[in-house]
Amino acid sequence: MKSISINSTAELPNVAQELFAFANGNKFFIFEGEMAAGKTTFIKAFCKVLGVEDVVSSPTFSIVNEYESKTGLVYHFDFYRLKNLQEAYDIGYEEYFYSSEYCLVEWPTKVEELLPEKYIKVEIEITSDEQRRFSFIRVDS
Repeated sequence: MKSISINSTAELPNVAQELFAFANGNKFFIFEGEMAAGKTTFIKAFCKVLGVEDVVSSPTFSIVNEYESKTGLVYHFDFYRLKNLQEAYDIGYEEYFYSSEYCLVEWPTKVEELLPEKYIKVEIEITSDEQRRFSFIRVDS
């Protein structure tokens, strides 16, 4: 586990680099944190590290956004509005989750039983208006 505290969003690129190094080749990430903790904002910074040049935005309504990067495709999920697991099956989650491409998942608790065995968990905790604590955890169930 690794924890990093920041005082402003200007530090996000450094945290994103730290996450990339911590992942050590793992391409599946889940992002946990309360509403407005900064999950999508951090994912934007992480996508830059991955070489995404597209505009990165929250896939709240589309459930999944796809970006091109220097290292291949990046799939960004937001399962917040998911009503049931069937909706994850309907979008073909298996094709994404087991594609060997980068998968970045917001609100993973909505699809917890569908997650792969190995992934990197990113917890974002609000410590004050501008301050956040990021924890990176390797999960290998």
